Amino acid sequence: MFVLSALLARLTLRHTLRNGMIDMPNQRSSHTIPTPRGGGLAIAITFLAAILSLGMAGLLSAEIASALLGGGALVAFAGWRDDRHTLSISLRFAVHFAAALWALFWLEGMNSLQLGFTTISWQWAGVAITALGIVWLINLYNFMDGIDGLAGAQAICAAVGGAILLWISGAYGLALSSLALAAAAAGFLIWNWPPARIFMGDVGSGLLGFSFAVLALASEKAGALPVLAWLILLAVFIMDASFTLLRRILNNEAWLQAHRTHAYQRAVQAGASHLRITMYVAGLNIMVLWPLAWLAWLRPQWLLWIFLAVAGLAWLLWASIQRKFTEADEIQK
Repeated sequence: MFVLSALLARLTLRHTLRNGMIDMPNQRSSHTIPTPRGGGLAIAITFLAAILSLGMAGLLSAEIASALLGGGALVAFAGWRDDRHTLSISLRFAVHFAAALWALFWLEGMNSLQLGFTTISWQWAGVAITALGIVWLINLYNFMDGIDGLAGAQAICAAVGGAILLWISGAYGLALSSLALAAAAAGFLIWNWPPARIFMGDVGSGLLGFSFAVLALASEKAGALPVLAWLILLAVFIMDASFTLLRRILNNEAWLQAHRTHAYQRAVQAGASHLRITMYVAGLNIMVLWPLAWLAWLRPQWLLWIFLAVAGLAWLLWASIQRKFTEADEIQK
């Protein structure tokens, strides 16, 4: 999977250069050199091929394979079209919701959520809540794919961490699926490592967000790894994107518009290199979030409290970064 993804990323690089799929620097971007986009196509093809193989070999249930394949292909295709010819926001959201509903159909909904010491039963309301969650994860992964190497490194860390816990839980098919996602991201990362030769684009970021959402829901329903444990593994992206969106909404800003106010973007503006931030995030995942996710899996009665602690600490870190760099901007003005 790793080799295939790396080769496909190289081929995609040649294709994007020939067809003028270039991401030009602008006031809302964090790069300064025109760079091809759409390299995430390699991730999508590699991962979906792996899921098809696992399904045909009987290592992954037909229902989970169908959820990942159908919805993943839909999200990836829309992302590729958007990378080539910009799609309207309404059309993108329509496709994302269709993919979410497709996945929920094959997973037979999501009627409850495990909190560790108790379980929330929300019946049919769970379909709407979960569909919104899937769509949000698709889009937040796109929002957080703004500097070289970051989205790929986060995908590897979260997918490997999830695969380890799934394997220990005996959910071997889901574990192999998660490892396939990590391998696909790693192959692409060769070409996206700072300084990037190609960007992931919506085709890759959307596919990653959707795949993590479906893997989380499937592992929760299998009783292997709760959704909240996955949210811990993905906390860097989820918290930064969610806190930033909430702040923009509360400040009556055009929150659907592209911007550079996520915490990781603020760090770039302050002078931190893409490599430094990517390595810091990878270290945070491995040194902090992996152990906490493992503890949440080992002590399910602590699951909610560990998640809330992660969210609280993430907010403190996010707020301190935002305050520091906002004050710096004001001083410069």
